Amino acid sequence: MSLDGIVTRALVRELQSCVNARIHKIYQPTDNEMVWHIRGQGVNGRLLLSAHPSMPRLHWTEQAWENPAEPPMYCMLLRKYCEGGVIEAVRQVGLERIVQFDIRHRDELGDYSMKQVVLEIMGRHSNLILMDPASGIIHDGIRHVTPAISSYRVVLPGSTYAAPPSQDKRDPLSETESGFESARERSGADEGDASWLVGAYTGMSILAANEIKHRAESAHRSLWSAFSELMQHIEAHRYEPTLVETPDGRTHFSAISLTHLQGNAAKYDSIHVCIDRYYQDKAVRDLVRQRTADLSRFLVNETAKNEKKLIKLEDSLKEAEDADQLRRIGELLTAQLHLLTKGDKKVDIVDFYDENQTTISVTLDPLLTPNENAQRYFRKYNKLKNSRTVIAEQMDAARAEIVYLASVLQGLETATPADIEEIREELVEQGYIRARGLKKGFRKKKKDRPALLCYTSSEGVPIYVGKNNTQNDYVTNKLGSPNDTWLHTKDIPGSHVLIRSQEFGDQTLREAATIAAYYSKAKQSSNVPIDYTRIRNVRKPNGAKPGFVTYDNQTTIYVNPDEALVQSLPSAIK
Repeated sequence: MSLDGIVTRALVRELQSCVNARIHKIYQPTDNEMVWHIRGQGVNGRLLLSAHPSMPRLHWTEQAWENPAEPPMYCMLLRKYCEGGVIEAVRQVGLERIVQFDIRHRDELGDYSMKQVVLEIMGRHSNLILMDPASGIIHDGIRHVTPAISSYRVVLPGSTYAAPPSQDKRDPLSETESGFESARERSGADEGDASWLVGAYTGMSILAANEIKHRAESAHRSLWSAFSELMQHIEAHRYEPTLVETPDGRTHFSAISLTHLQGNAAKYDSIHVCIDRYYQDKAVRDLVRQRTADLSRFLVNETAKNEKKLIKLEDSLKEAEDADQLRRIGELLTAQLHLLTKGDKKVDIVDFYDENQTTISVTLDPLLTPNENAQRYFRKYNKLKNSRTVIAEQMDAARAEIVYLASVLQGLETATPADIEEIREELVEQGYIRARGLKKGFRKKKKDRPALLCYTSSEGVPIYVGKNNTQNDYVTNKLGSPNDTWLHTKDIPGSHVLIRSQEFGDQTLREAATIAAYYSKAKQSSNVPIDYTRIRNVRKPNGAKPGFVTYDNQTTIYVNPDEALVQSLPSAIK
């Protein structure tokens, strides 16, 4: 992972600024993450401590994290022992991804006591542990580790803290050339190979190892020379926080310059800012994915059911298309009843409707009279004729259902944590799912208006975006004035976009169209068709599902979904 021991060392170095500062507020927005609001000593910011299995990290964050109305038990415990406390020290254990916070706190009796919070950044084994540093007794961990999970160490209230198992790696900051060569020989690696560094030295990631190898090769010098030079920089705390997006779309960060990677590189003065930028969208997407996994599965399953239903209805419709042939046979049998006898299983009759007067074979029911056999074909004809209308209506309903479910799925793809509840409430109101946490017969009070994302164009014009059906309905049916301009992707699920002004130029129109393309199912496409018209030409049919409208007098333009352009525009939640 990118967050190795070197990055951790850089993070802890910058965190020395919060020593002697006070932990003003503590809250736990997710099951694995804590946010401390720290003030004092010139510091005023939010520190994120994450034990997330796939994204463990530690950094100052500018993101607005949700403070749950009911804090989890672990959060309550940290508030009891740490909120209002003073951070006495922040240190890294060796060059490991383990950070310790010593916190001096006044207890209920007014006496000072020391507590220690240990953040272990170890992938799926990451943890955040509160303990008594004097006795080594654990108060609790954000994730419990039972004897059934690990025979080496237990993380439960009342157990004794044991550090993660040592991997017997060497300290790269105090390494000598002879020790380096000896370690390489023991690994059995070739002189130009650098992958062995990861297994030999504490805090080393494959990203850092590849960088050392590249520096050695590009300067035509030994691997030890490049390794030693980099370690000297790290020992002296000379860092170059870097974020690189490679051509394959992957992004990497480090506290050192990543010269071996090709792509768009950005340099930062702070490793905390660098990491916050890296996780800004990634963490939000992961949180949304966790909270909407059940909704996504439900919507995908419902869509599959309707698609199967359409296939069956199409088969039924093909059968119904044979209804005219049944009527034709009934008329031919009526005209040639003299050829039929009760007990016949089939009869050959002349097809008067055919120019060549061909003879056709017709199947009969031997238990019926000739006239009853003719009426049997007329009854089949009437049944299939009536079913065509019903089948057509059911097919239209199934297609509308698929379109609606696609619009809800699209809303989930662009949702923020704050949007999830609106989507869930919409599905409850439409009868797809049950309300959670409410007694039968009770309804959750709806908000007066949803929180809307509003961009400001380069010409200073507000552009509103509805990111789900609830917001789309509000943007189109309540927020917009008759002469405002409304935009939507043509025949593609997406957001309703509103230019809330009658005076704007081509640049604003182009930016609004780009926003509409970006917040649509065609986000990864190019040359996306966008329809735009006045709000007065947009109508919501009676009884239509949320987000569904019809419109006319539109003009179509084609744009590319440009993420850089959208993110460059000022935005706010209004």
